[in-house]
Amino acid sequence: MASKLIACPVPSRNNRPPFRSTDEVRAMAEDDLRILVVEDHPFQLIATQCLLESYGFTRLTTTDSAKGALQQLLGADQPFDILLCDQCLPDLTGLDLVRFASQRGLIRQAIILSSLTTSELDELEKTASEQGLPLLGYLIKPLKQSEFRDLLTSAPL
Repeated sequence: MASKLIACPVPSRNNRPPFRSTDEVRAMAEDDLRILVVEDHPFQLIATQCLLESYGFTRLTTTDSAKGALQQLLGADQPFDILLCDQCLPDLTGLDLVRFASQRGLIRQAIILSSLTTSELDELEKTASEQGLPLLGYLIKPLKQSEFRDLLTSAPL
């Protein structure tokens, strides 16, 4: 019996957008968004990729390290629309990667993926805001499909 990967609670937050339809996410996929996924845990990387593909996103680039992400970012002919990045990578923090990519115009928006506590992630989000980084928000791993969809559709792309 085949089963789908992906699902886990993410705390409700007042500054998150209201429920969005799956059709809105599929429309974003039709816009041919370029997404870079950076995740060092193989299962989480596959789960995130499967979730994006289930919505119809096809221009996905995946890597398991910040070093690999930097190679992809610097070698790209245009900015990635969205950087989905684990916060706790072995070679760099996700926020540092967002900062590097943003300062060089290599990404438009970013979402941090993490297993950190909500208070730690709220602090990270505050830091990103104070630094003017294009962080849409964060998602607690493993990802919950509805929270992922809502955050993704809040992207001003």
